[in-house]
Amino acid sequence: MSMVTAPFAALPPVAPAAAAVDERLPPSRLLPLAVQHVLVMYAGAVAVPLIVGRALNLPPDQVAFLISADLFAGGLATLVQSFGLPGIGIRLPVMMGVTFASVGPMLAMAATPEVGLLGIYGAVIGAGLFALLAAPFVSRLLPLFPPVVTGTIILVIGVSLMRVGINWAGGGLPTVTRVVDGVPGAFANPTYGQLAGMGVSAFVLLVILALIRFGRGFVANVSVLLGIVAGAALSAALGIMHFDKVAGAPWFDLVVPFRFGVPSFHPVPVLTMCIVMMVVMVESLGMFLALGEITGKPIGPADLTRGLRADGLGTVIGGVFNTFPYTSFSQNVGLVGVTGVRSRFVTVAGGVVMLVLGLLPKMGALVEAVPQVVLGGAGLVMFGMVAATGARILTAVDFAGNSRNLFVVAVSVGFGMIPIVAPTFFRAMPDALHPLLESGILLAAVAAVALNAFFNGIAGAEEAGRAAAAMASAVEHP
Repeated sequence: MSMVTAPFAALPPVAPAAAAVDERLPPSRLLPLAVQHVLVMYAGAVAVPLIVGRALNLPPDQVAFLISADLFAGGLATLVQSFGLPGIGIRLPVMMGVTFASVGPMLAMAATPEVGLLGIYGAVIGAGLFALLAAPFVSRLLPLFPPVVTGTIILVIGVSLMRVGINWAGGGLPTVTRVVDGVPGAFANPTYGQLAGMGVSAFVLLVILALIRFGRGFVANVSVLLGIVAGAALSAALGIMHFDKVAGAPWFDLVVPFRFGVPSFHPVPVLTMCIVMMVVMVESLGMFLALGEITGKPIGPADLTRGLRADGLGTVIGGVFNTFPYTSFSQNVGLVGVTGVRSRFVTVAGGVVMLVLGLLPKMGALVEAVPQVVLGGAGLVMFGMVAATGARILTAVDFAGNSRNLFVVAVSVGFGMIPIVAPTFFRAMPDALHPLLESGILLAAVAAVALNAFFNGIAGAEEAGRAAAAMASAVEHP
């Protein structure tokens, strides 16, 4: 049995339930189910453009446009993945959204003046093209990503993003850049750490936790979104959420390609984003296998290749339409299991709903108007769940029988923490390497793969299958 086909040996044989994937539901059922899928992913979908747009100090109208572009491109990517094109798309109930794994590297790129937003888009397009070409070979790389590697990487992703959520809860960044007499300088942020803002963040967090504890079904599934809505309502009552930009935004506008200009391509950022796409594609493999088991449709290497190509094409679409790398959203995989509705046409309809939302600038302006302190309470949950997912994957690792795995995790996490605890650690390195060295996620990924290969060698097909199964079991993180 080849290395590629081994992970699929334990999958169930073809079952009548597989026909449910292609079931066409009546509109009266299709639309509510589609909207539910969009609501489940909405908070996570709009978080990345908010993070990157504000890190780049873009004006509110441009951040609102990034949100609209994200929804529009996500709708296109979802259609490619769920409905499918010749040779592209796994044709399972999948919703596509911007991956959190790309946030750390993009923030490092945003802090590099010669890269900026156009350099980010160039890196995204380059990584998407790389994924299209690499898709047939990625399943052969599964042995490089056993649970000890994938769990460590996802753990570091969550811990790295917690810095963003905590600063949101504080009201932004502790320092802001201002130009005084023509000279830029760093000044203390007067709104950071105010009790009123932290109180709003705490309120949002408590609402989310209460909904998770006492809510049932759909209410629990959209607890993060409902918490943000409750926090926005409280902020509006307190006078810290303003709707001027929402009133001024048009009802309808097209999302045009290359809105900010022609992307620029820099070798290190492109390479950095390609490494991110490798991590994303390995995570996608686990989710595709999970969906195959949930829907009763056997998944083979050809199906995986089509699904990974859709990740690549979706990422290219993202770069062209002014947004970021796309991947299959895992919370929607969990929703398929919760609802038992396995039709891919539900997520096809969800993609259409996202397209429509992307053409409504008022929606993007409304999301942009939500104060950062509101997003802070939700961010603690969303980003913390990413870290918890990494810890959950690590439970599949044999630490008792193989203590060397402890060193893989320990040293890799240490590398991942360098940019967080010591932001100037690599200041003597060449500027061109900063987007790579200032991403704790990529440092952890490189360290984990190298250390696992050094201590444990390259895993066989059986271990690769366990890696995919471990990731498939962690389908509920944001």
